[in-house]
Amino acid sequence: MAQTDVLIVGAGPTGLVLALWLTRQGVCVRVVDKSSGPGEASRAMAVQARTLELYRQLDMAEAVIDAGYKTPAMNMWARGHHRARIPLVDAGREVCAYPFVLIYPQDCHERLLVQKLQSFGVDVEWQTELLAFEEGDSHVSALLKHADGREERCTAAYLAGCDGARSLIRHQIGSGFEGGTYKQLFYVADVRVTGVEPAGEAHIAFDKSDFVLLLCYGEKDQYRLIGTVRDERAEHPEHLTFTDVGHDAINGLNLQINDVNWFSTYRVHHRVTDHFRRGRAFLLGDAAHVHSPAGGQGMNTGILDAINLAWKLAAVVKGRAPDTLLDSYQIERQAFARTLVETTDKLFTFVTAQGGFADFVRTRIAPIFASVAYKSENVREYLFRVVSQTTLNYHDSPLSQGKAGEVQGGDRLPWLPGGTTDNYASLAAIQWQVHVYGEAKAELSRWCTKHGIALHVFAWAHAYEKAGVARNATYLLRPDTYVALADPEGEASTLSRYFEQHGVVLPP
Repeated sequence: MAQTDVLIVGAGPTGLVLALWLTRQGVCVRVVDKSSGPGEASRAMAVQARTLELYRQLDMAEAVIDAGYKTPAMNMWARGHHRARIPLVDAGREVCAYPFVLIYPQDCHERLLVQKLQSFGVDVEWQTELLAFEEGDSHVSALLKHADGREERCTAAYLAGCDGARSLIRHQIGSGFEGGTYKQLFYVADVRVTGVEPAGEAHIAFDKSDFVLLLCYGEKDQYRLIGTVRDERAEHPEHLTFTDVGHDAINGLNLQINDVNWFSTYRVHHRVTDHFRRGRAFLLGDAAHVHSPAGGQGMNTGILDAINLAWKLAAVVKGRAPDTLLDSYQIERQAFARTLVETTDKLFTFVTAQGGFADFVRTRIAPIFASVAYKSENVREYLFRVVSQTTLNYHDSPLSQGKAGEVQGGDRLPWLPGGTTDNYASLAAIQWQVHVYGEAKAELSRWCTKHGIALHVFAWAHAYEKAGVARNATYLLRPDTYVALADPEGEASTLSRYFEQHGVVLPP
């Protein structure tokens, strides 16, 4: 019977990222997927800034950026008239090193992740299906079926369900999936078009109850179209072609569609599972939460699920933390998923609501408001923070403690470009570390050396105070780069108590 530390079911972006982060930390994984290979079509298009920040941990950020496309601006159209142009470049220049909206189709993204995993010596086992599993006291026993019909038993310390919205693992552990399904049928099409103006930019067009989103991904005249099918034709999506969908909004963009490379339809749900963890089984990505594509959050949320869980699984598998550490995964990620579903639901409802008043607001009021509001630097930065997921915090987590300046446990560490050294450079390491802005006490330095914790001291700069960082305070950072502990006094004893309280054993 084959054995592994973690059996990952599903080789989409979530499962692949989980495998990458676990493998990098020395955890043995198997990745199985019943599909024949990586996806050929792509729904998810955006890679958010927070994802890119964490991709630095595997030296992948630059490769994704080079392969993707930085969207210069979003244009808003209503009933065939151009209403607003909202620049997107450098919207978050004070927030992070990646202050842009990056378009990188999911199918390309998956292939890059598969290649990266292969470079680590791990191959995805395609055409391998999970049939069932049983949980024992110290392991999970899974029954797998291969392409040739052969069945195999595999044991693993933990099981990760990255197997999508119809997750077998979620069904077997009996976790609910509260929410609903939008009545609208979505379509997505990869098209070659001419006449786009301005070319190379994103466009969203409204025409009464019809809307369409047009995204450029860097290849000449190649765009992605996303929209909804509204009338009775949505009742039989299996028979639809691109000529069947509403073209009012498309025609309003004054473009010519020359080729449709592929076309697909799908339903959108808004649901969050009851249990992100039950025993030795975990749910991640679409298996745990699904929502509308508004804001380009779905794939990125699954990736952050994976990175949140990976360092905790690695600590437990290696005997450096108690199993109870894994309970924080649900506490941290479920709260965010519920907030995200509620937020995207409101935005999606606004975009798709029918009726004269809703149409008036979308086509007349919203473009004016967006254009005016976006001229404010504060508004631009706020919107970037929300969409980029850099505002995500774990304030209510049992792993989050203390506050120093404006930074508290559970926060994303502020990116501070105002100093002489990039304070995010050290975050490329998947490890516990301590940051001090100003001067570190000698006792703290000795403690970090004794316990093998990297201590990074940054010469004080006025920009740090402006960003809310406290001078000479201690900021203990988790392996996923979030602030675990903020201690304004900078005492070594406070660090000792933190690790003792959570039962985390530091490497010798």
